[in-house]
Amino acid sequence: MLLPKKVKHRKWQKGRSRTRAVETRGLDLSYGSFGLKSLESAWVNSRQIEAARKTITNYLKRDGRLWIRIFPDKPITQQAPEKTLGGGKGSVDHYVFPVKPGRVLFEIDGVTAVRAKEALRLASFKLPVKARVIEK
Repeated sequence: MLLPKKVKHRKWQKGRSRTRAVETRGLDLSYGSFGLKSLESAWVNSRQIEAARKTITNYLKRDGRLWIRIFPDKPITQQAPEKTLGGGKGSVDHYVFPVKPGRVLFEIDGVTAVRAKEALRLASFKLPVKARVIEK
């Protein structure tokens, strides 16, 4: 699964989600001819990215080329479920990527339009955001 090799700060603060926050970077296709673009905002963790990647590669039978445009580098901490308050911040449990509307998540090239669209449609079911397939 996707994990950062090295981080500057081991634990981050949560940050606040802004209402109507839309993405300003990663809006257009850069590598492939077809892409999966998010329509909502959510935290996508490394397991969900890996599940979507496996779905795409399995459907395409390792044809064409796949680019993953997001990388989970935000650490999420978690305390033990029955622990009392006052013990400090928990240890790092997993990593996420905060997705905003408009971000391109995956790109595909080198396959027919029908196969690319179906592969990306199947991958969108593995993600916690609504997404649509776009093309150049």
